[in-house]
Amino acid sequence: MNQRNERKERTGIVVSDKMDKSVVVKVERKYTHPTYGRIVRMSKKYIAHDEKNECKVGDKVRIIETRPLSKTKCWRVGEIVERAR
Repeated sequence: MNQRNERKERTGIVVSDKMDKSVVVKVERKYTHPTYGRIVRMSKKYIAHDEKNECKVGDKVRIIETRPLSKTKCWRVGEIVERAR
């Protein structure tokens, strides 16, 4: 199988754009707790590469897994799904 076509994708909200060519994206996921059956929300922050500095805080973006670009950055912004108001 071709590894390049099976890259992971996540959708989240930009929470910080203060870095040059980088944004922090908060990805939230929901799952059912195995014992109690309650739906639990978990979130994780990813640092993603934004080549053209076009993402702003509040934008909904899709990020794609890529090769390591720095110590903490191995995701890149694929597309801006929805602009912040």
